[in-house]
Amino acid sequence: MNTIENKTTTTQQEGKNIAIIAYITIIGLIVAFVMNNDKKNSYASYHIRQSLGLAVLGLALGVIGMIPIIGWIINFFGLFVLIYMWVIGLINAINNHEKPVPFLGTKFIEWFKNI
Repeated sequence: MNTIENKTTTTQQEGKNIAIIAYITIIGLIVAFVMNNDKKNSYASYHIRQSLGLAVLGLALGVIGMIPIIGWIINFFGLFVLIYMWVIGLINAINNHEKPVPFLGTKFIEWFKNI
């Protein structure tokens, strides 16, 4: 029974490490995706989807930021919201919570369900 508990703890720790890596830059997201591709840890997959959603949101804000004046304003405030969402997602990964990031987290789950 003890070996089963150790294996479960190891699997949870691997998933936690991959989940945390997913939130550290785009390169971290790619590394986490590759690391999780072999074993398919559901906890890591959940946070990879959340991080991918944040990356797509950041890209969209960058495109909107190219629009003069109104785009700059949206981009300015959107970046603060994006940073807030990123911090909450990272804290959830560190604390072993499978909670969606605020505002769009449930949509990220829906949009990236195949990942």
